[in-house]
Amino acid sequence: MTITRAWLICSLLFVATALSFLDRQVLSVLAPNLTAEFGMSNTAYSRVVFAFVLSYAIMTALGGRLMDKLGTRLGLTLAVGLWSLASALHAVAIGAWTLGGARFLLGVAEGPCFPAATKGAVEWMPLRLRAVAVGFVNGGSAFGAVVAPPLTAWIAGAYGWRGAFIATGVVGGLWLVGWHYAFRGLPKAPASQTSRPRVSFRNLLSHSPVRRLMIARFFFDPVFYFYMFWIPQYLARERGMSLAEIGALTWIPFLVLGLTTIAAGRVSDALVHRGWAPRKSRLTLMLVAALLTPASWLVVRAGTPGLSIALMSVLTFAHGVWICNFITLIGDTVAPDEVGTTVGLTGTCGGIAAMLSNLAIGPVVDHYSFSPVFLVSAFLYPVAWLILRFEKQSL
Repeated sequence: MTITRAWLICSLLFVATALSFLDRQVLSVLAPNLTAEFGMSNTAYSRVVFAFVLSYAIMTALGGRLMDKLGTRLGLTLAVGLWSLASALHAVAIGAWTLGGARFLLGVAEGPCFPAATKGAVEWMPLRLRAVAVGFVNGGSAFGAVVAPPLTAWIAGAYGWRGAFIATGVVGGLWLVGWHYAFRGLPKAPASQTSRPRVSFRNLLSHSPVRRLMIARFFFDPVFYFYMFWIPQYLARERGMSLAEIGALTWIPFLVLGLTTIAAGRVSDALVHRGWAPRKSRLTLMLVAALLTPASWLVVRAGTPGLSIALMSVLTFAHGVWICNFITLIGDTVAPDEVGTTVGLTGTCGGIAAMLSNLAIGPVVDHYSFSPVFLVSAFLYPVAWLILRFEKQSL
């Protein structure tokens, strides 16, 4: 495969991760309206979020293994087709239970997305471009989150909230057409899929570096899940912002995230090119990111909504640096045909932690405020870095 064709496929992977975040962010942007229309408390909303995270956590590991078996080409065709249908089904929700059912199906379908995208970047790009390719395809998620607030607010204003969900399903169908044509003239599957034995969960779990990657993700993933699903609720409840105001501002932290994710990959690759060991390059940049994350606590202390958004952007900047290097570190740690499964295993650990945290966030917010949640979020990345740093191998 030529570099040009590889970048074309990576561009479509970028769009796929963007669609995955666009589809899941529509609910969070509309949450203030939906909770009011369906009479849901924050505790009830947390259970709807739980339905997505539960199925997503399970299918991230199983879906990662499925991607290693089917390959990114066929695997993502099935996944994007199903999650586009699931997104459109949100439009027929009539209450918390039906909304939760649609979220559960969306989580099932979106679980394989990031293992597949990372696998594709690692598999089709040479080592010298690995980090930038991984950062690029995963950075699409942030741009999906950038588009979601203003686009959702506009469509909901023009066609109602049900129209916003239908629109995301249609966009997913268009992506499938482009994905099909990108592979014209290429073999049905990479040679590596048939030349190596099936990936074993047991073998991966027997390796200490893989276990530490899983434990680290258990600690840091709940922070980003919180930002992904609860920020519009925070801005509406504690900052008094309308849907239009939320749509006009909440794209900013995610734009910062997307740009940072891509830029961090280039910086990491540049350090490796200068002679740094890949692990040292990744962990050094992750340390810088971890030291920035206590800014999360300052969000609730900010005097204006604009300053709150700016401080959220510091956290998403740090997460962009962190997640690009964390995912690339997985690619450095395991073989290319084990990347999808390993990314999936770490994602499942993060999803389990997010399930637990989301069930706690709703009652905490209902009885107290968002302050305790932001406080805990301030210290989880440094803990995760320490878990990774003290692996028994040299930087």
